[in-house]
Amino acid sequence: MKKFFEDIKKDIKFKSAGTGKKVTDDTSRPQVSQSHAARPRQAPTEGAARAGAAALARIDQQPRPKVQTSQDAIRKQVKKELEAEAAAVAEKEKPVEDVRVPVKELACLSVTGVFFTCPLTGATLTKSEREVHIKEAIFMRFEEDAVAASVMMIHTFNKDREKVKAAVDIISKYIENICKNPAEEKYRKIKVSNKVFQEKVHCLEGSREFLRAVGFVSVMFPVDGQEEDEEFLVLPEQGAEALEGVKESRERLQRGEPVRAQLERQPQAFRACGHAARFELPPDFYNLTADELRREQQQRSDLLEKNSMMRTKAMREKDEQRERRKYNYTLLRVRLPDGTLLQGTFYAWDKVSALFRFVRESLVDGWRPFELIAPGSQKLDEAADAALAERNLVPAAVVTFSWDAAVQADIAAAGGQTATLLTPSLQESIQTLS
Repeated sequence: MKKFFEDIKKDIKFKSAGTGKKVTDDTSRPQVSQSHAARPRQAPTEGAARAGAAALARIDQQPRPKVQTSQDAIRKQVKKELEAEAAAVAEKEKPVEDVRVPVKELACLSVTGVFFTCPLTGATLTKSEREVHIKEAIFMRFEEDAVAASVMMIHTFNKDREKVKAAVDIISKYIENICKNPAEEKYRKIKVSNKVFQEKVHCLEGSREFLRAVGFVSVMFPVDGQEEDEEFLVLPEQGAEALEGVKESRERLQRGEPVRAQLERQPQAFRACGHAARFELPPDFYNLTADELRREQQQRSDLLEKNSMMRTKAMREKDEQRERRKYNYTLLRVRLPDGTLLQGTFYAWDKVSALFRFVRESLVDGWRPFELIAPGSQKLDEAADAALAERNLVPAAVVTFSWDAAVQADIAAAGGQTATLLTPSLQESIQTLS
């Protein structure tokens, strides 16, 4: 603002000095006579100059309303938009609220969290570490087996399975044509700018890496009617033995599967106790945001209130299905005949057969037939294609174990009872449920 008034003062002084007269608006003020205009201007007295300087100083110190111009409006709008954009960026970069349970509360939890095992390194990972660790592990594989690593990239880094299948089919067709016509140069050249290659193959992570691992090299060739050369991927002419290796690489690509971190069951045994159905789960088990977690208790109360109202079976099933979708995982405890509890972590949509397999692997006599009874006295069918969530076994539940009665009677008659039920490793690490 101060600079604004200083510029005005300079402008007035400049014009006054140049013309010898005061600049006025011709349309707003009457014309002065020539005799008056020619009269020499008298210099102000020393006292007047001091008074004028003091007045200007007071003016400079006082806030003045800014004169609005079209440029002012533009600047104001731009400033407003920049501030809004900065606020949006700051909100986006704002760290996600940490919903992890404080260390001092971990002892109160039934399980400290959800953990995974990397199938490539064997490392134990948290949910947030999975993706980055697996990518790093795949990149490390390039040094020892570039074909295997690139196959993993294609199947793991690209989530759209239909696009992956389409790319694998096209690459397989390239290789098939080369193997059928090894002497034909046109089959060993792929034009990078080709529409099919760009839209179906090049857009997938790992596709170029696979072609390089097979033996393709990048070469620039002139193209008729074009001033600039174009890039081609070319497979040098191969001998019979090398072609067999190319065929094998194609088969490995076709058999490829995504590399996924495997959920750790975290098997744990607990001594018999009276509060087996009491669960304290960490936030990892919920498919909810931090705010939704805070509203969980209220939603549970609302659900209980709904259940007390008169509703149709279809309405109840719809609510139950919506409730089940809140959970990614479930913590299950199996109560054994001696009261011991066997605990494990599962995906909410794991099949019931996964629970049977887990129990069988945890028993000394896992070969013997047994039954599992879920809450509500529902007998679980190992052969049925049903998920744990569909059997209302989420986010946690206690399942009752029992041996097959007929087989158990035969074993008892033969005096072949086993002293312990669980494997030695579980028996040694048995704990008291807090």
